[in-house]
Amino acid sequence: MAKIKLEYIWLDGYFPTQNMRSKTKVEEHEDFKGTIEEIGNWSFDGSSTRQAVGGSSDCLLVPVAIYPDPDRINGYLVMTEVMNPDGTPHVSNGRATIDDEDSDFWFGFEQEYFIMDNKTQLPLGFPIGGYPAPQGMYYCSVGGKNTHGRGLVEKHADLCIEAGLNFEGINQEVASGQWEYQLFAKGAKKAGDEIWISRYLLDRLTEKYGYYIDYHPKPLGKDMDWNGSGMHANFSNEVLRTCGSKEVYATICEAFRPFVKEHIAVYGEFNDQRLTGLHETASINDFSWGVSDRGASIRIPLIAVQKGYKGWLEDRRPASNGDPYKIAARIIKTVKTAKI
Repeated sequence: MAKIKLEYIWLDGYFPTQNMRSKTKVEEHEDFKGTIEEIGNWSFDGSSTRQAVGGSSDCLLVPVAIYPDPDRINGYLVMTEVMNPDGTPHVSNGRATIDDEDSDFWFGFEQEYFIMDNKTQLPLGFPIGGYPAPQGMYYCSVGGKNTHGRGLVEKHADLCIEAGLNFEGINQEVASGQWEYQLFAKGAKKAGDEIWISRYLLDRLTEKYGYYIDYHPKPLGKDMDWNGSGMHANFSNEVLRTCGSKEVYATICEAFRPFVKEHIAVYGEFNDQRLTGLHETASINDFSWGVSDRGASIRIPLIAVQKGYKGWLEDRRPASNGDPYKIAARIIKTVKTAKI
């Protein structure tokens, strides 16, 4: 018999930006294979996470995905959904709203973020009481003058890969201390699971460095001339991957136009500070789409056009602090309104 450490991870009830919570259950198993079927539900005090009241505080944690924990001996990361005591989805449970049971939808999320120094409360590379050189030389840079935080970023990439996430890449972004990584998954729920697990690994890793991660879409202030942080959502379904039709792509893009407010409502808090029409963004008040247009709300990638309109679309509006479950759910709901 071996003791294993199961880290149950869930999203709390704070609104509009939920936080990750987690706690460890130690169990004995004779021959643990690391599957969902081998572990059970758990519970927690919802009155401490804005998900219940003190007189009836139990909420259920139902495992939905499990990954090896590369930073623990005999450890596993367990992504869970929060359920009410009667087994119905809690109101804070965005995963349960995803209409993609057959995993027809594929998602690739581009997660941007700032690495912040605990002592200065500033992004890495920012001097106290001043500013570093203007953005321009930081993007995909190399060398200690313009590159800050690579040690943490490389370690995070290793942890994600060791955990079995479909981690696809990293790069420094346009501002000092700003980075991005990419994840892809077939199935909207799986894509959301992997983003949250990757965020958990990143946040936990900062504890060893004296850093913290800021997912705010405009952490330097809305009036600062620095790019904000987004989480571009690349998505496709069988139609987009195979249609070979410019008209179908246009129809799907236009299906988003009547639902701008509904999308913005779940695309992340403070996103109005980022979606200004500047810094490679469309205005939060407008909707646009175009081929290879990084200033549009939705971009049709040039590669998809070159393949004869077979590929995917990129919604560039989601903020870095958005919930991938809610973002994916809204995109799927809108795509399904397109009259093809």
